[in-house]
Amino acid sequence: MTAARVGVFGLLGSGNLGNDGSLEAVLAYLRAEHPEAVVDALCGGPEAVAARYGIPATRLHWYRGEYRTASRAGAIAAKGLGKVVDAVRTAAWVRRHDVVIVPGMGVLEATLPLRPWGFPYALFLLCASGRLLRTRVALVGVGADAIHNRPTRALVRWSAGLATYRSYRDDLSRDALRAMGVNTARDKVYPDLAFALPTPRGSAPSGSVCVGVMDFHGGNDDRARAEEIHRRYLDGTTRFVRALVEDGRRVRLLTGDACDAPVVAAILDAVDSPLVTAPEVASLVDLMKEMAAADTVVATRYHNLVCALKVGAPTLALSYAAKSDALMDRMGLAAYCHPAREVDADRLLEQFRELEKRSAELRQTLTERNLAATRQLDDQFHELTATLLPANNRPRQEAA
Repeated sequence: MTAARVGVFGLLGSGNLGNDGSLEAVLAYLRAEHPEAVVDALCGGPEAVAARYGIPATRLHWYRGEYRTASRAGAIAAKGLGKVVDAVRTAAWVRRHDVVIVPGMGVLEATLPLRPWGFPYALFLLCASGRLLRTRVALVGVGADAIHNRPTRALVRWSAGLATYRSYRDDLSRDALRAMGVNTARDKVYPDLAFALPTPRGSAPSGSVCVGVMDFHGGNDDRARAEEIHRRYLDGTTRFVRALVEDGRRVRLLTGDACDAPVVAAILDAVDSPLVTAPEVASLVDLMKEMAAADTVVATRYHNLVCALKVGAPTLALSYAAKSDALMDRMGLAAYCHPAREVDADRLLEQFRELEKRSAELRQTLTERNLAATRQLDDQFHELTATLLPANNRPRQEAA
């Protein structure tokens, strides 16, 4: 038996802690169940992935300025050439593998600003190459949502249709793919992959409040009013933090992506209190450690919510997309969602106080829901072995 050649693909190592957390969960599964597998990555931040996870990594795009706006003729030409070069590079990388896994992430959605010829095109190249070269491509625990931009929707639909295996992190995602014309009859829904990460050892709540912030400008359909949405979000969140400080509460500002730093700086400058601090976090495990020590969490980014819920912290979501509402409902906290586009500091404070009154009850609910999530993700990984790596699993099964 030869070792399976497994590739992982996505915007990994690019500063988004949620994406990297999904990668960590899949790598832990592969190392535990398929230690003989040879793993490498095609990703956004190859240097970071190679250094942190110890696997070879290749840059996703030939043109390094792929996600910068091109205004000059030279940059536009380089981007255009990059699309052609990436088609050849992606096919050559896919050809070297038996299986390619896209670990979690919202790869089939456009809830944040997204151009069709960026990542949607890259994902299409991957899935088309897999089909042409007979390499199994698996979209594992991914997120999806309704997409109104026609080119983006077409690329997402084609990509999903060409994949060998699909599973989703919520029913909303599967329903969205079905509405776009993809046959999802055999696709399954499991909790987000980050729920498979180890939970840090618990510590007694310290009386602090974790507030997870985001450089939020609305979604793909909100480009015309992006700055207005951002100002409202920042103003409402700042007023909420100031109200907590006036009550004598200690606040820890947390992020989930490198791009969130300006929001943290703006709040620190506006509130200007020693009660407000911003610890550095480098992974979802770091986030979970912070949240495990908090009395309560208020967060915007999806994977900030996942971390808070996983450690059993009473959580209030500043919801920017339907996926946040679906996650909160799944974990029994549907009543504690507040729209990120229209942050009303007074109403948010009311919800926060109600949440704290029910803290003990909600912690018990989260304990039960987390146990169920762990069992479901065990099923997910068993299914991956049976579907994607059956030949490599046969000697182990026979020995057992």
